[in-house]
Amino acid sequence: MSTMKIKKGDTVKVMAGKDNGKEGKVISVDKKNNKVLVEGVNMVTKHTKPSAANQNGGIIQKEAPIDASNVMYVHKGQTTRIGFKIENDKKVRFAKKTGDVID
Repeated sequence: MSTMKIKKGDTVKVMAGKDNGKEGKVISVDKKNNKVLVEGVNMVTKHTKPSAANQNGGIIQKEAPIDASNVMYVHKGQTTRIGFKIENDKKVRFAKKTGDVID
């Protein structure tokens, strides 16, 4: 299995689906299923029963995961692909559009 190019905390733009064009921060990454959870994107309604955590229950809005192939990393205001390279004996991500090291 290859490495995920998108990480938690990255800013991404949705490139396909009902939320096409929206930008948001990655909340979590599921490497096994190749899914990402982006804040404010792919909102679904969920009916919840009353519980100790939520006394009233009711209908809540929450994010649902979307496939990682449908999002692109945003670097300096523009979308770019991500590559890997070795720098000072360390594997780093870099933006292919600009060549800048991301982390």
